[in-house]
Amino acid sequence: MRLMIIGQLEGYISQAGKIALQRGAKVVHCEDSEQAIGALLNGKGADLVMIDVKQKVGPFVDRLEAERIHIPVIACGIGTDARAAVKAIKDGAKEYVPLPPDADLIAAVIAAVTEESNTMIAEDPAMKEVVKLADKIAPSEATIFITGESGTGKEVMSQYIHRKSKRKDGPFIALNCAAIPENLLESELFGHEKGAFTGATARRIGKFEEAHAGTLLLDEISEMDIGLQAKLLRVLQEREITRVGSNNSVKVDVRVIATSNRNMEESVKNGDFREDLYFRINVVNIPLPSLRERPADIPALAQFFADKYAEANGVAKKKLSEQAQELLKTNSWRGNIRELENAMHRAILVSTEDEIEPAAIHLQGGDAIPAPAAQANAGDPGAAIQNPGGVESLIGQTVATVERDLIINTLDHCLGNRTHAANILGISIRTLRNKLNQYKDDGTNVPATGTKG
Repeated sequence: MRLMIIGQLEGYISQAGKIALQRGAKVVHCEDSEQAIGALLNGKGADLVMIDVKQKVGPFVDRLEAERIHIPVIACGIGTDARAAVKAIKDGAKEYVPLPPDADLIAAVIAAVTEESNTMIAEDPAMKEVVKLADKIAPSEATIFITGESGTGKEVMSQYIHRKSKRKDGPFIALNCAAIPENLLESELFGHEKGAFTGATARRIGKFEEAHAGTLLLDEISEMDIGLQAKLLRVLQEREITRVGSNNSVKVDVRVIATSNRNMEESVKNGDFREDLYFRINVVNIPLPSLRERPADIPALAQFFADKYAEANGVAKKKLSEQAQELLKTNSWRGNIRELENAMHRAILVSTEDEIEPAAIHLQGGDAIPAPAAQANAGDPGAAIQNPGGVESLIGQTVATVERDLIINTLDHCLGNRTHAANILGISIRTLRNKLNQYKDDGTNVPATGTKG
């Protein structure tokens, strides 16, 4: 775990750093937030930032977001100044830690960040086979291509492979290719020199250099522009990058893991994805099953998320009732694990019983997995429609209206999380944002942003 500490803190900074070092963290100290931003842009990566509340926490968090640097920020300060703590949280800090530092508290913060929130739950036979394959190829240097529907846990599997690899002590850097505008993605990957383009006010290290000696996850690589795919292919072959605005190449030692929720053979056939790049990244393919294909894992995953969000929201942990477990196992989970996570987040907040009851679980669309008899009739024109009301309720509405309601309802279900909603809907974050801006302009009430995405 890489910890960046920002500020002076009257000598307590060294104490916090020593505690973190004893807990296995790699620590870097920056005098102020500007120095920290400069270090981050130049490849000094971090998994967690601890910043003095005397620094400008809000502008620092905003700058991180503007630079597309995703790191949790913990504010810290001398004593227990409630006003400073509240302001820091409002400014975007995840937590406030009082100083002088308490060893157990610092350890707890580090544990919370390095905690296996990416825990691999694999009790279902279908998932056990996938994990067995991942364990087998993790120690190799092979490029890995993870495929599966949105929300099946492709990034979690990527982190699992990294932790099992020879590069586990190196950085794990993730880049969502669908979330970065096309004109910025090249710079994000390979970096740029000062003055390379309008707005390039300083040199920036790209994700390939940042991931040196570690693992780089190219999430949703199928969303990458066809022109940039050719440059990526060269980097993978030559193991060197050239920053935008530079003529000098830089050697990189990176293991690449790529993911996609698309049918890649179809994308190659349609000319949306280069065939040579597809063969280059698809050395080993790990296909993740959908949640409905691993039903034995649903209760364990649901309980894991219920416990996680109970702790995060300061409410009592509760077990899932047997009726709730049965309800969860009958749902089709179009959004897979991500949809289940959101459902359990809501359930732990609204549950009123000693155990989480079925009434606390909101299922998107309420669509259950068809019973065997219904599956047997699939494709039979004479078979009865299982949910005629769901179709009839749409008659008379325009496609645009149905699409708007679907997007708004999904976003509401995801507690305002744009990234989760986009993944469930199967669209890019850019498309979702454009739609929401259009709805706002039309006077539609759009759910406020929840977890950042």
